[in-house]
Amino acid sequence: MDKKLYWSSVVLAVVGTLVSIYMTIYKLTSNNAMCLGSGDCSTVNASPYSQVYGIPVAFVGVLGYLAILGLLILKDRAGDFIRDNNTLAVFGLTMTGFIFTLYLIYLEIFVIKALCPFCVASQVTMTILFIITIIRLIRQPLN
Repeated sequence: MDKKLYWSSVVLAVVGTLVSIYMTIYKLTSNNAMCLGSGDCSTVNASPYSQVYGIPVAFVGVLGYLAILGLLILKDRAGDFIRDNNTLAVFGLTMTGFIFTLYLIYLEIFVIKALCPFCVASQVTMTILFIITIIRLIRQPLN
């Protein structure tokens, strides 16, 4: 495995986690000062699409990024199954995150008609993470 791609994935998962935590705190507190000057942030946050069954979408992001980060960190510390299937499992999680990201982008642009900069940061992070994971999967030697 290419160490640069691996460490890039770890860094992106940490960045995604931090952005998602920030947005979860914002959703729970509704502190508009956290928008850093963008009214679109509060528009997206107040929309009915900012929650899934009462759970903030940002918190779903926290869980997703932590799951990806956990798999990346466990790569060489877990049993044979996780070690042998790690990149494929990370691919599955990032693909799911990317598909959800596409849905959220659609909602922001065409339904809510507002773009939250922090949401966009998370969306870009997940997209790059997904692309890196595809590259890692292609480069992975066959067993």
